Amino acid sequence: MRIAIFGGTFDPIHSGHIQAAKAAARKFHLNKILFIPTGSPPHKTTDGLTDFHHRFAMVALACAEDSRFVPSPLESPDLRPGPHYSIDTVRRVKQALNPGDSLDFLIGLDALIDLPHWKQFRQLVDLTDFIVVSRPGFDSREVERALPRDLLDRRPRKNSRQLRLRRTTLHILPHVEVPVASTDLRRAIQQKQDIRGMVPPMVEQYILKEGLYQAQLRGGK
Repeated sequence: MRIAIFGGTFDPIHSGHIQAAKAAARKFHLNKILFIPTGSPPHKTTDGLTDFHHRFAMVALACAEDSRFVPSPLESPDLRPGPHYSIDTVRRVKQALNPGDSLDFLIGLDALIDLPHWKQFRQLVDLTDFIVVSRPGFDSREVERALPRDLLDRRPRKNSRQLRLRRTTLHILPHVEVPVASTDLRRAIQQKQDIRGMVPPMVEQYILKEGLYQAQLRGGK
C-alpha cells in the first residue's frame, strides 16, 4: 500500500484540505491518507486553539466521505503529552507499516519552505518521500532554494515535477486551487456569514451545533 501522512491543526478542516488530499490520492495512487490533527504544535501557541476533541471530530466527519481518508489520533494530547514533532510522528507511522508499504508526507508549499526550521528536518527528509501541494503559477525552483544543497541529488533532473533528494524523492502536485484558509473561515463564522461549500456539510453542521469560532478570532491556517 502507498500511504500518506497529512498533518495540521485543522482548526477547522476545510474543503481546501479535502481537495488537496483527493488530488494527491488521484495523482499518486494513494491507498490511504492519514489525517493527523496535532494536539500541541511546537510552532504555534495553543492559546485559543480549539480543543483537540473538536478538531478530531471535525476531521473524522470530513474523512467519512472518502474510504481512503483515515482520521488518526496519533498526536492526541491524551496519548502524547507535550509538543508534537513531525519527525516523531513519521517514525511511529513507519514502525506500524507492513513490509512493502511506502510512506509519503503530504505538505503545502509554504510549510515546505519552512521545513529547515523543523526539528531534525534532515532526518525527516531522509525518512519519507514528500508530496508538495503547489499553487497555480508555482515555480519549482522555490523548492530547490528552500532545501540545503547537501540534501539534493545533483544529477540532472528528468522530470520538472520530481526532485530527487539524497535518499528520498520530493513529488510536486501542481495547480491545486485551495481558495479557503482556516483564518478566513473563523472570521466568516464569527461574523455570521454563510460558510456553505467552504467546509464539508457535516463539518458545517458540527461547527454550528457546537457553537465553535463564535467568540474570538486568531491567526493560523
